[in-house]
Amino acid sequence: MLTEEISRELFRLQDKKYRDFQSKLIPTVQYDTVIGVRTPELRKLAKQMVKRDDVHEFLGELPHSYFDENQLHAFIISELKDFEQCMDEVCRFLPYVDNWATCDQMSPKIFKKHRQKLLEPIRKWISSGETYTVRFAIGMLMEHFLDDDFDIAYPEMVAEIRSDEYYINMMTAWYFATALAKQYESVLPFMEKQCLDRWTHNKAVQKAIESRRITPEQKDYLRKLKITDK
Repeated sequence: MLTEEISRELFRLQDKKYRDFQSKLIPTVQYDTVIGVRTPELRKLAKQMVKRDDVHEFLGELPHSYFDENQLHAFIISELKDFEQCMDEVCRFLPYVDNWATCDQMSPKIFKKHRQKLLEPIRKWISSGETYTVRFAIGMLMEHFLDDDFDIAYPEMVAEIRSDEYYINMMTAWYFATALAKQYESVLPFMEKQCLDRWTHNKAVQKAIESRRITPEQKDYLRKLKITDK
């Protein structure tokens, strides 16, 4: 079976020192499920697997046993060239995503050509209540809707999120820091009016100040918007 073939290949590519390093970065994943395959090797393997007629066997066999299999799954999805097929596979896979790395590295190339078709799924994902599904939705808004297709309705969608989940709030902060770098005048009022919870607001300000795309004058003003103890 393809899954067994893939498992053997992943263990052949194993780097135990990298496994130990990587495990510390993904605390939501159990150590014994991490094989330790470096990202370039996973991307290379994904490009090979996506060309196979039997790749659906691997994509359909969920949940996977190993973190690296989830990573490979995300990279294969990112290589799919048919939008509808890709969207079906994303929706099938998202409930099984259990860490920030797999979530963030799933970035289907075909989505760039069909951005408007993304909006309805994004609205469903962002209201799902599932940590990494929500995080993925925010990531897609950040990746595809902060440039020519920007609309104030999109940061409004993100600002409405209220969660106790660290990985959602961190992505929200990242989104607003990036939005400030790309759409400063439009997004600044969200910070001035304190539309985010305190932690996320301050983290967004911090990330924006650290950005090279924010001018020194903008950074000085953003520092004044930090929410401090009263």
